Amino acid sequence: MKKINLKLGALLLFSILFLTSFTRLESKKTKAIDVYSLNDTITKTNNPYYSNTSIKKLKISDAEWKKVLPDGVYAVSRHADTERPFKGKYCDTDEKGTYYCAACGFKLFRSEAKFSSQCDWPSFFEQANSKSVVYKNDNSHGMERTEALCGRCDGHLGHLFNDGLELTGKRYCMNSIALDFIPDNKK
Repeated sequence: MKKINLKLGALLLFSILFLTSFTRLESKKTKAIDVYSLNDTITKTNNPYYSNTSIKKLKISDAEWKKVLPDGVYAVSRHADTERPFKGKYCDTDEKGTYYCAACGFKLFRSEAKFSSQCDWPSFFEQANSKSVVYKNDNSHGMERTEALCGRCDGHLGHLFNDGLELTGKRYCMNSIALDFIPDNKK
């Protein structure tokens, strides 16, 4: 009888742990594990600045970001690199949920604002709130564009264009690697 109770107890504990969190490997470089919990947050064990709930503005040195971010996220977020077209993990997704900054965890977009723009990167017609995304003029590569930055860490997300849906006329053209996503069904 004790063996059966121990097995049932172990099975129950495993079930609880499995249902309350889902883990994935973030990067081969850091071997960091992100934990998605039922309270709609992500924990990045190697990044002490990451929070899905904090609204405190971050002022972190580039050297410190290089220590805590995976190579690809660092290149895009801190040095405005662009991921290859059609290669981003969120390019064709239509799952309901919330998009966050992959560098600091700040809430950026809701899936209801995502649309297929055929521009090769995930596009949104509005940000989650007025402080989610901030802007900077970008005259690189011989073009005049508006750079979209995270409102909390000033990390590069992509660009804002005025050729979006009629509702707002905006197209936030984002790099998937600069985004994290929590599906609504994880809440």
